Amino acid sequence: MKLISNGPILVVAAHADDEILGCGGAMAKFSDAGHEVHTLLMTDGVSARADANDGSDRRQAACEAAKIVGSNEPIFNDFPDNAMDSIPLLEVARVVESAIDRISPEIVLTHHHGDLNVDHQVVHRAVITACRPQPEHVVKTILSFPVRSSSEWCVSDRGNYFHPNLFIDIESTLPRKMKALEAYAMEMREPPHTRSLQAVESEARLVGNTVGVQAAEGFEIIRGVC
Repeated sequence: MKLISNGPILVVAAHADDEILGCGGAMAKFSDAGHEVHTLLMTDGVSARADANDGSDRRQAACEAAKIVGSNEPIFNDFPDNAMDSIPLLEVARVVESAIDRISPEIVLTHHHGDLNVDHQVVHRAVITACRPQPEHVVKTILSFPVRSSSEWCVSDRGNYFHPNLFIDIESTLPRKMKALEAYAMEMREPPHTRSLQAVESEARLVGNTVGVQAAEGFEIIRGVC
């Protein structure tokens, strides 16, 4: 699958597992097509939980998931889980800018602006800030993805609902997406929760069927320069 070139791709996600839930199939497809795929994970993912630990299990799961979909080892950060709105936006944006300077991605994928989770909202804003369209800026395309148990829980009458206008066929890589989610077993739930393995696979097939393929992931194009 060719996009603009075979240049690097950066996925910026608030929590380890968001990247696979949102675009794990696309990540695998990009990797298969020769793109170098990188993931920037912003929070420790555990500090807001009653049973919080040092996050090492989640980091190990993220590294295993990355191997499965063919992306580089994730870049980890330790912003507070479910409290990124307590951090100045500029501080968050600088972390994204640093990754962009190092990786030089042509395409950046991140959260949908309307997600219920506040960390997703902050990360979206930080990416938009870091990807300001200045002359010679390397980022040509910005896409947003939905995350189960956040995007569909937003208040839809406020203009926040996710409306995909780009679809990536992931029939060939859906099994790897599902295997990567198995690496995140501690984050998955049992049906009928929307973050169950069954729900994730069903959504991929439903999204695919709406555009005439067996399975797909949907994205919103925030900006695209060809």
